[in-house]
Amino acid sequence: MQRYILGKKNQITVFSGVLIGIAFVSKLILNNLEIFTWSLVLASILGAAPIAIQAYQAMRVKVVSIDVLVTIAVLGAFLIRNFEESAIVTFLFIFGAYLELRTLNKTRSAIKELTEMAPESAIKLMENGEFEEVEVDEVDVGDILLVKTGAKVPVDGRVISGEGHINEASITGESLPVTKTRDSGVYAGTILENGTIQIVADRVGEDTTFGKIIELVEEAQDSKSEAERFIDRFSKYYTPGVLVIAFIVWLFSKNIELAITILVLGCPGALVIGVPVSNVAGIGNGAKHGILLKGSEVIGDFSRLDTMVFDKTGTLTIGNPKVGEVEIYTDNEEEVLAYLASVERESDHPLGKAVIEHIGDTKYYDVEKTEVVKGGGIIAEVDGHRLVVGNMALMEEEDVKIGEKSYEDIKSLEEKGNSLVLTAVDGELKVLMGIKDQIRPGVKEDLQRLKRLGVKNLVVLSGDNQGTVDLVAKELGLTEAHGHMLPEDKSQYIKDLQAKGQIVAFVGDGVNDSPSLALAEIGIAMGSGTDVAIETSDVVLMNSDFSRLPHALGLTKATARNMRQNIVIAVGVVIILLLSVLFSDWMNMSIGMLVHEGSILAVILNGMRLLSYRLRY
Repeated sequence: MQRYILGKKNQITVFSGVLIGIAFVSKLILNNLEIFTWSLVLASILGAAPIAIQAYQAMRVKVVSIDVLVTIAVLGAFLIRNFEESAIVTFLFIFGAYLELRTLNKTRSAIKELTEMAPESAIKLMENGEFEEVEVDEVDVGDILLVKTGAKVPVDGRVISGEGHINEASITGESLPVTKTRDSGVYAGTILENGTIQIVADRVGEDTTFGKIIELVEEAQDSKSEAERFIDRFSKYYTPGVLVIAFIVWLFSKNIELAITILVLGCPGALVIGVPVSNVAGIGNGAKHGILLKGSEVIGDFSRLDTMVFDKTGTLTIGNPKVGEVEIYTDNEEEVLAYLASVERESDHPLGKAVIEHIGDTKYYDVEKTEVVKGGGIIAEVDGHRLVVGNMALMEEEDVKIGEKSYEDIKSLEEKGNSLVLTAVDGELKVLMGIKDQIRPGVKEDLQRLKRLGVKNLVVLSGDNQGTVDLVAKELGLTEAHGHMLPEDKSQYIKDLQAKGQIVAFVGDGVNDSPSLALAEIGIAMGSGTDVAIETSDVVLMNSDFSRLPHALGLTKATARNMRQNIVIAVGVVIILLLSVLFSDWMNMSIGMLVHEGSILAVILNGMRLLSYRLRY
């Protein structure tokens, strides 16, 4: 019965409103007080039923909720035969709940839009060699799928044949189509705008990037900030406190109507709902713009940020460096470069890829006894020779012989802003390469926006040489620049900043810098939707678009402001109502409930403004 009544709340609201309308028509036009009275009695009983059930359910778990206050107030009004007040109060309360639900659903529009984008079917290559349409749940890792023009990519995978242009807005927030050819990665939930491709499934179902995004946004919108947790604790004491105050007022004044009115006016509805609606709307806005804010707690810390620390390669720079200058210190150039290419072929580092691209087609040797030196380079045996490939610090650590001319070349390349890759064979320097990475377009302007948003310190930390890092910092107007930084050095630097009381965000690629991402109050990954980026950081810029960073910071500041505004509205309305009932003659239960519901809608609508937030500068 309880479930049935609660399931019919909307119909009860409509019927109750009709009965109140009939009551006043009977009194004011027909002058029939009997219909007036019985219509209000029936409206009171109908309206009070779902409220009383919710109050009972709350009391069973030892919670004195708003429903408890309203139920007691309505019963009191009913007992003193003030049917007009009881009918109007119950109608306003359940109608307000209906409007709250409608508007709250709008703030969760990001989740709704994401789930609607989820693919439901796939065209799968069957054992008989034919393609057949199947449910997406029937797709397993390793299956070959056909994607046609206009269709959604059903899984995360890799293109094995065909070519096309894919809209990846559901993953990156960027609506411009991306060209996909053989070996290109594709994501579930993206749309093939033209072309036909075949893909092999790498991740399916909830394991896809799209599935993880939905899960993260849902978890973030359901999580609670410190402000929400405080309000929850406050409400546990506040609501019973209103009951006690109403009882004391009745005890001393013997005015039961005044006591009942205080119960209605003291309802903390707007206070309870104001902060969550701001958080949900803020996180929803971020999801629409390719920014994952992983929880309400992130919003609080991010909005108070005063120091932002950046990794250089792949964050401030494009991460696609090219070899610019090369110095050779051997007559056997071709063989040494082949050794170098053989070693770098086993590395995923951007500098290693630049070296391979520069050397081009060559003979490859078997590489043995490979040792990766974190933040330094690689040591390996190739064709019976010991190769050391890496930066200057690794060369010094391995006691590599470096001639006077080589030192001059190293200094010259560093002054020009090159990252250095040195190659030593059997303890002697043979090759020096200067590699340059291009600064991301628009980064300088974005950093200025961050400053205008209140970030006091902008710092770059890099494993690169100090000269290169200084040039980047000078060009971008950064506060500090530190080179030759190993991952553990970066972590220690962040600890030192935190010890000084600074709130620190670290912006990195989500892989090499995972210790720093985890240590900083806010870890921000330039992730392109990768697993590590999503799992390690607090904020993910899904398409590695640096310009989203000022939007993310501005959004969290706007969300924090919005929360404070809602708290002021909620508390201010309750204070004004209580003062009005004590020191004026015009305030009553009906007016109070109307203002009370109005304040709830005001904080919801104020929170919904965040859905359309855009950075203005």
